[in-house]
Amino acid sequence: MAVRIRPYEPVDVLPLLDLAVRAWEPVFRSLEAELGPTVFLRLHPDWRLDQRAAVEATLADPVMTAWVAESETELAGFTAARLHVERGIGEISMLAVEPIFQSQGIGSRLTGVALEWIAARGMAVAMVETGGDPGHAPARRTYERAGFGPLGVVRYYMAL
Repeated sequence: MAVRIRPYEPVDVLPLLDLAVRAWEPVFRSLEAELGPTVFLRLHPDWRLDQRAAVEATLADPVMTAWVAESETELAGFTAARLHVERGIGEISMLAVEPIFQSQGIGSRLTGVALEWIAARGMAVAMVETGGDPGHAPARRTYERAGFGPLGVVRYYMAL
């Protein structure tokens, strides 16, 4: 199936909110397994609502530039990036691919578009952050294939 990448348009927001929830459901299931239900529910009492709000805020943020992947009939994914000009860093802030389109190279294509945009603006470094849990493994593979190298970070959580 042919998929094209184009700039994000505000009319895309509602379908992308739904897409993001479907795309990241395995990630949140993985986070719950890693953190345990007590900590997970304290961090994410309604992860779907929180994720929709995060995507909506990202897409509405004037410092973000976003692109969507679309098939002939539906949106297949999106990415958003921003520049930290003072530091010479371009950051990929979000990437999501509709589950039925995953493992077809769409995440890699979206990442490539964002990296081209970052490089064309003279940034010296590109950065992306993702989780180390099993649910984020596909994202890690996408970023590593694109040439990113990991920097290990350990974040600890505890229920109070």
